[in-house]
Amino acid sequence: MFPSTAHLYTVRLTFSGGAGTRDLASLSNRLDDVRERIARAVARSGRPAGCVRLLAVSKGIDADQVQEAFRLGAGELGESRVQEAEPKIALVGPGPRWHLVGHLQTNKAKRAALLFDAIHSIDSERLAEEIGRRAAEAGRTLEAYVEVNTSGDPGKHGVAPEGAPALIERVAAIRSLRAAGLMTIGPLEGGEAGARASFRALRRMRDEAVARGALAADGGLSMGMTDDFEAAIEEGATIVRVGSAIFGSRRPRGPGAPDA
Repeated sequence: MFPSTAHLYTVRLTFSGGAGTRDLASLSNRLDDVRERIARAVARSGRPAGCVRLLAVSKGIDADQVQEAFRLGAGELGESRVQEAEPKIALVGPGPRWHLVGHLQTNKAKRAALLFDAIHSIDSERLAEEIGRRAAEAGRTLEAYVEVNTSGDPGKHGVAPEGAPALIERVAAIRSLRAAGLMTIGPLEGGEAGARASFRALRRMRDEAVARGALAADGGLSMGMTDDFEAAIEEGATIVRVGSAIFGSRRPRGPGAPDA
């Protein structure tokens, strides 16, 4: 495989927001590397090429660099906080599909329903109903993923596995939401074996929901981040949420908070 033009020379621009000088060729290289790793993991899993979508998580990244990632083909972008995403989405402009991957409070549902195309963190019927109401008011239909706490970590958001079937049914019944699948975050501890167990649990829940008719046959699995997305793909992920492997490391938002 021949190197792209971006590999052959370095382009430097200075961005605002204290980011300093960024090497855009390195951004291109990192995106290429993540795409190649995804393709290899898909091949190892025996699944067809192109079955996994890359969601570039741009939390903590300035709009100029996000625009460059979009220009390089990162068409789906993820943010964790409504208040950070709103001005960034306006600056980046039309084109990307925006996903909310962080915890959402019901009092932010109105803004979220206007800003995002997909919500990955539906973890209660109350939140599902509020997002659905706000989306209907805006004349929009949003992709909705039910977030499941498959690791049982009390510090994580997400519905407990035993509550997931009822929540999936409720989301599927809301006309302004499209029940797109399930989401989970791998455990902070337990290594690859723990992550794989968490991902396999989510896949079983998805398969059971499909068998019940609560999810369509193409119901998605949003799972896997920078540290574990290859294992997630091998366990059936259809969307991987990758941030620091593309944009570089960022400081976690709180104690023990995972970095995408």
